[in-house]
Amino acid sequence: MGEPYYITTAISYPNGRPHIGHAYEAIAADVIARFKKAEGFDVRFQTGTDEHGLKMAQKARDLDTTPAALADEMSSYFKEMCDALNIGYDVFIRTTEPRHHAATQELWRRMEANGDLYLDRYEGWYSVRDEAYYDESELQAVEDGGKLSPQGTPVEWTVEESWFFRLSKYQDKLLELYAAGEFIRPESRRNEIQRFVEGGLRDLSVSRTSFDWGIKVPGSDNHVMYVWVDALTNYITGLGFPEEEGDFAKFWPADVHLIGKDIVRFHTVYWPAFLMSADLELPRQVFGHGFLLNRGQKESKSLGNVTDPIGLAETYGVDTLRYFFLREVAFGQDGSWSHEAIVTRANAELANSFGNLAQRSLSMIFKNMDGELKAGLEKSEADTALFVAVAEAVSGLRSAFDALDFSTGLEAWMRGVFACNQYVDEQAPWALRKSDPARMEAVLMTLFRVVRDLAIAVRPVVPTAIDALLDQMGHAIDARDYAALADTGWFDALAGSGFKVDKPQGVFPRLELPEEAAA
Repeated sequence: MGEPYYITTAISYPNGRPHIGHAYEAIAADVIARFKKAEGFDVRFQTGTDEHGLKMAQKARDLDTTPAALADEMSSYFKEMCDALNIGYDVFIRTTEPRHHAATQELWRRMEANGDLYLDRYEGWYSVRDEAYYDESELQAVEDGGKLSPQGTPVEWTVEESWFFRLSKYQDKLLELYAAGEFIRPESRRNEIQRFVEGGLRDLSVSRTSFDWGIKVPGSDNHVMYVWVDALTNYITGLGFPEEEGDFAKFWPADVHLIGKDIVRFHTVYWPAFLMSADLELPRQVFGHGFLLNRGQKESKSLGNVTDPIGLAETYGVDTLRYFFLREVAFGQDGSWSHEAIVTRANAELANSFGNLAQRSLSMIFKNMDGELKAGLEKSEADTALFVAVAEAVSGLRSAFDALDFSTGLEAWMRGVFACNQYVDEQAPWALRKSDPARMEAVLMTLFRVVRDLAIAVRPVVPTAIDALLDQMGHAIDARDYAALADTGWFDALAGSGFKVDKPQGVFPRLELPEEAAA
């Protein structure tokens, strides 16, 4: 096996069904995981649900059910979303699992043994929706006399006995961490967090007594842990912590925590401080991606524009949705989607450009060469130039994906596709059939080879469609990673095996805008 690589999403808070933001993050993480596997890494990919806290307790009460029953039901919807979007996670963690209680309580004990926990009284502003504490200076007043958090959520004055974590003790160490490398990406998020920490850290309230839906504090059964102590620990629970052999020894520290920009503070201030206190290694990177907006607006129940990602995938296809999300949005920034944008992008690039290239190439081989592949044909300068252009496109995709710059990577890939289509137009194999059949065969074999390379390159993004295409091209299922791109003998071996191209089936059909979307 290759070098270990551990990627996680944030665990989703299941007080509502999955929305498009959950789908966006899950798809991006899955593409990273598949890309790293294609590069030869031994990948561990974890996602899950964050099921404790006051929000869940209140939602269960509103629905006249128990928090446990609500958690079971809602968590299942997130698993269904992952299945529907072809999210190939290795571990789906739930914070209600006994193993997670054990891991979180052990983390607490280690922080307490280090002298970083003490009992006191909390008085301050708390947002139930964010499950976060805010300083007075961070709040904004509203007309009715209330106050809102920086996220625009209501806050309430809270007074109760609480355990505190000595967060202030770690201010200088955190600033050293930020200055040392790329712990926080993109840079805009790092700058924001650095300014926050430079402004001074206060000790953090890390337990509650006003409700009991959570993990008990060891030795203080009337306290439940602050939901972020609980939630963040999931990243090591799934590796077997507190057991520090096996998966934990192999995969920790995480290579990247992929999260939304609204929870960067918890992951880059609280989480590394907890780990420092417990004498555990820190994750290598936290990447805070932007929001996916609906025609420029953030989706919300109040606006009535919340989109069911499974329904969207059923309308346009899972691979189409995966491609659109990563192609359309500069990763790390906010981006926008619409039905028109999905149809336009998918038809222009997947159906008309690459899909049509693959379909035409295989069809001409089927019709004009009886599906036979021929090795050892003479290459022209145009053929060699196309191989170079496609190799550059594949290299550009791989380089950009390694930097989590998906839109740039797919743009590079499309340059390879455009070069192929220009080559087809210039070589006109349909005309060569009569004027120079030998040259026609060389052109078609060149196309077969470059289509295969482009297909393997983009496979992490659109795996189902690409596998269907590579199946039609006789390409072995175990030779579809990036190592296969360096295999110079694959074509001769396939041609010598007697494989023949059958009548091809398109893998990227053209889309039509649904009537309800066009209305």
